[in-house]
Amino acid sequence: MVENWPGTAYPLGATFDGSGTNFAIFSEAAEKVELCLFDDGVETRIPLTEVDAFIWHAYLPTVQAGQLYGYRVYGPYDPANGARANGSKLLLDPYAKATSGDIDWDQSLFSYTFGDEDSENNEDSASHMMRGVVVNPFFDWTGESSPRIAYNDTVIYEAHVKGLTATHPDIPEEQRGTYAGIAHPAVIEHLHKLGITAIELMPVHQFVNDSVLQDQGLSNYWGYNTIGFFAPHAAYSSTGDHGQQVLEFKSMVRALHHAGIEVILDVVYNHTAEGNHLGPTISFRGIDNAAYYRLVDDDMKHYMDYTGTGNSFNVRHPHSLQLIMDSLRYWVTEMHVDGFRFDLASTLAREFYDVDKLSTFFELVQQDPVVSQVKLIAEPWDIGPGGYQVGNFPPQWTEWNGKYRDTVRDFWRGEPATLGEFVSRLSGSPELYEASGRRPVASINFVTAHDGFTLRDLVSYNEKNNVANGEDNNDGESHNRSWNGGAEGETDDAVVLEIRARQQRNFITTLFLSQGVPMLLHGDEMGRTQNGNNNTYAQDSELSWVDWANIDESLMAFTSMVATLRANHPVFRRKRFFTGRHVRRAEGEPLRDVEWMSTDASAMTDEDWDVDYVKSIGMFLNGDGIRARDARGQDISDANFLLYFNASDEGVTFELPSAEYGANWDLVLDTSIPTAPEGNVLAGESITVGGRSVIVLRAGEEKTS
Repeated sequence: MVENWPGTAYPLGATFDGSGTNFAIFSEAAEKVELCLFDDGVETRIPLTEVDAFIWHAYLPTVQAGQLYGYRVYGPYDPANGARANGSKLLLDPYAKATSGDIDWDQSLFSYTFGDEDSENNEDSASHMMRGVVVNPFFDWTGESSPRIAYNDTVIYEAHVKGLTATHPDIPEEQRGTYAGIAHPAVIEHLHKLGITAIELMPVHQFVNDSVLQDQGLSNYWGYNTIGFFAPHAAYSSTGDHGQQVLEFKSMVRALHHAGIEVILDVVYNHTAEGNHLGPTISFRGIDNAAYYRLVDDDMKHYMDYTGTGNSFNVRHPHSLQLIMDSLRYWVTEMHVDGFRFDLASTLAREFYDVDKLSTFFELVQQDPVVSQVKLIAEPWDIGPGGYQVGNFPPQWTEWNGKYRDTVRDFWRGEPATLGEFVSRLSGSPELYEASGRRPVASINFVTAHDGFTLRDLVSYNEKNNVANGEDNNDGESHNRSWNGGAEGETDDAVVLEIRARQQRNFITTLFLSQGVPMLLHGDEMGRTQNGNNNTYAQDSELSWVDWANIDESLMAFTSMVATLRANHPVFRRKRFFTGRHVRRAEGEPLRDVEWMSTDASAMTDEDWDVDYVKSIGMFLNGDGIRARDARGQDISDANFLLYFNASDEGVTFELPSAEYGANWDLVLDTSIPTAPEGNVLAGESITVGGRSVIVLRAGEEKTS
């Protein structure tokens, strides 16, 4: 017989203290709860008789790390009134820190019989269900610390654990597609070449593969289908799933931190893998359905769905909010991650129906001494009414700036009347963030991300090509703001290929030299293609993996060059918005921190911004106008720079400004060529910027920063 002591109601989950394990689970709906231990396939059920404030708990002095466990929750089964307890279903602990096994979508996992959604199915699901794992929290973090990179110095690399490493020839085969693969020196060296300071990992919380996809021979590759908010996804471990995945994840973080690289997690707290009212009962639904999910007020059988996945997490309930905050703190304090990107973050702000930036969730984050101190990045939209909230998140948050993506794509494909908005995006999108007291770093700038075309495909396809997804090409975004350069898809036309290469360099240059925080999609620096598929959520294959055998070395070298330029010059990574952008400088006045110039070096007029056909502009950056101090209180200064952007098909000649801006100018970058240009231009002389190109000039007498 297993000894069963009262234990404590806090902390929730299975907590191993070196001697035994405390178990605690919340359920207000339960009438009885059983803890189920599994040893060699044999299940031992232990009634939890201690209950405090709806927390059922016990301490088992003989249970050690590595123990497999789950729960059975007994209570009312009345879906019409939101109650879905069913003791025949083994349930995963929402606080499980590791998992073992997977679900197989057997009928027994569902609380109704297929074909009759109003029935009640009481088949035992244990043999078809994953288990939680008791983990030993000890790990040797000696000598490790977070790099704590300032936002304005941050360069983010969005990556998929498997997709980035699955084919890398220098990673041992058994480590490819795993946390150990991400930590491999070959990957770290690659990140260093790009000046990456933070790797943003697509979902690594334990997720479930959808049955619909499995039936088609596909899988949930992206991982936006979470079932365990504390557990690292077991399939990304090279060492096994009995808790070893926790150690491997921590080792990955330690290696990246030693290399000066932060770890940001893409987290999915807006919904779970249990789906809609016809989904399986594998965790939250059977524990306390009404507490964990937003139910339709006048039809509690069904779920509110702001995410397109069938359910929405109930951020109005204190225990659901507690779970989110406990999870965030756990990943910071125990797993040592440095920040989070919140998928469909608008859903977390819906206390009722509208998005509320003063919601309880944001208030909790604001006052939390742990979570408030790490990087917080919102995907500022969901699919519900009023869900597009770019620019509207609280001051301590940064945001994926979807308007940056759209504007920069439109500008470089030659759309009319985009110049004014393009300039705003280069400036950190002040109209979105400045009024709320935020800085340019509130804008996470990106041209491509996992959802959509890769950079190479953005310049190679006018139309998506998602046939491989099995949905008759109806899935994925149809309005991609892309331009194929004159031919659709793969081509051997030298002219088209040159245009495409130049366009990729234009996007990379714009991204890295814009104010704000640049985010690069993994593989874009190497010319990665998905053959025009802009929705590879189900493609766990070479279609979506980085192809390390076919690297565009020229693009890789160019990206590294631009990243180095940004890193070496603080004028491209300011902490404050420009002050000179709104007012034209009068003759004799000091140079402003930024000036926008026409082809004759004169200041842009109000009329210039509104002309549809104007697709080129000069940008002066004053190295003495940064208005920031270093850690020792010294004013930061830099060289002066001139940037000329030309999105028209033909070359445009710009006259350089007078000597007060700089007497002579060195050519630093020209996107019409893949390598660093040579030569210099004197004040008052002219320079021709080729069609669809960027030229960057640095004042010859460089100041020290």
